Amino acid sequence: MLVAVVFVLLVVGSIVFHFLSPWWFTPLASNWGTIDDTIIITFWVTGAVFVAVNLFMAYAVWRYRNHKSSEPAHYEPENKKLEIWLTALTAIGVAAMLAPGLYVWNDFVHVPEDAWEFEAVGEQWRWSFRLPGKDNKLGTSDASLVSETNHFGVNPNDPAGRDDLLVFSNIVHLPVDQPVKILLRSKDVLHDFAVAQFRVKMDLVPGLVSYLWLTPTVTGSYEILCEELCGLAHFTMRGRVVVDDQSDFDTWQDNQITFADSQLIGEGNPMVGQALYAVCSTCHGQAGEGNVQLNAPRLSGQQSWYIRRQLGNFKNGIRGIHKDDEYGKQMAPMAAILADETAIRNVTAYIDTLQLSETAQTIHGDAERGQNLYSTCGTCHGTRGQGNYATNSPRLNGQDDWYLKRQLNNFKRGIRGVHPDDLFGPQMASMSRMLRKEADINDVIAYINTLENEAPADQLAIATTEGNH
Repeated sequence: MLVAVVFVLLVVGSIVFHFLSPWWFTPLASNWGTIDDTIIITFWVTGAVFVAVNLFMAYAVWRYRNHKSSEPAHYEPENKKLEIWLTALTAIGVAAMLAPGLYVWNDFVHVPEDAWEFEAVGEQWRWSFRLPGKDNKLGTSDASLVSETNHFGVNPNDPAGRDDLLVFSNIVHLPVDQPVKILLRSKDVLHDFAVAQFRVKMDLVPGLVSYLWLTPTVTGSYEILCEELCGLAHFTMRGRVVVDDQSDFDTWQDNQITFADSQLIGEGNPMVGQALYAVCSTCHGQAGEGNVQLNAPRLSGQQSWYIRRQLGNFKNGIRGIHKDDEYGKQMAPMAAILADETAIRNVTAYIDTLQLSETAQTIHGDAERGQNLYSTCGTCHGTRGQGNYATNSPRLNGQDDWYLKRQLNNFKRGIRGVHPDDLFGPQMASMSRMLRKEADINDVIAYINTLENEAPADQLAIATTEGNH
């Protein structure tokens, strides 16, 4: 009897939990209400089977509770009537679940002719977006064209791509009540584009362009999640879709850079940058060797793309504004001296020419234990701490260990990596929390100090070029 009661309580408890549960669908913000309908039909069909099976088992336990083990059970190998009923009911249940899904899928793969197209690009571990310009047509792209200066791999020889709008932020805006087709492209591994309120999701497959479409129906801000396990920092791969009315959307579009404009910025002139670096050298040293007394880290040997990003963050108020960031607040006004992106590129071009120098070890710890801790860090920063542009991770080997420790603590304490416009800081803030104690930080830095102090590929190329002149 107890087993029968347990079966009945399981059914009753499941039904009560289903109707009273606080975990339910997020508010619908697109045209895909049919997705909700399909899921609810599936709930009803599978729920009915769950209730029927468990109540039947409870009945069987109760009905035959007094059966004696000495009495043989009745054996009935075939029951055509029962088999017909079970087959018919199963077919109806399967059809009830599949038919609505096939109906919705038919709508899902047929995009309205008036749908506006844009592209979402996924990579470890960020989102970026490309929108058509005034010609309302996206230019062609190719993975072989992706570079530091051509993030999306846009074909420079395709006239349709010159006015494409490039959104390097992980936030994209959409117009309300306008059908949109989202082209999905991955630069590395499998990702998945999902916005819970839109009810549609689709995988991004390397080498292919997949798509989904929807019509946003409610203005607001919605989180983009990657719902495909894409690596160590998968949980940090987040973005936002902001649904605007048409006027706000047009204003946002007007502030985005075009592909043609992005190609005009250039690589930077080290000769011009040398004059600009005179101010920087006061703290960071004539050779970019850094100065612990002035709390200025070394610059020589670091990738130019990373230095450019940090200078931009300081200049734009993304970094160095936290009340507890004592030294960041000193750097912010110095970065403001650089008038524009061209000036930033010029000074980083000059820093690229500076020769590497040996670093002094000031942090001591258990390097062997630190090696195990570093296995997580190496996923992004490289097994030799050489940095990786593909994962937007700076070089660690050859950097001042006291500076590494300060920045790890800043990330852990929420001093750095919390600004909403900091594209990569939040990822590092999350990962830094795996180092729970000061000893963990000391150990991992002690291991980094053992890594060969070698230049990254771009620095080696520059040094080789200079040696040939």
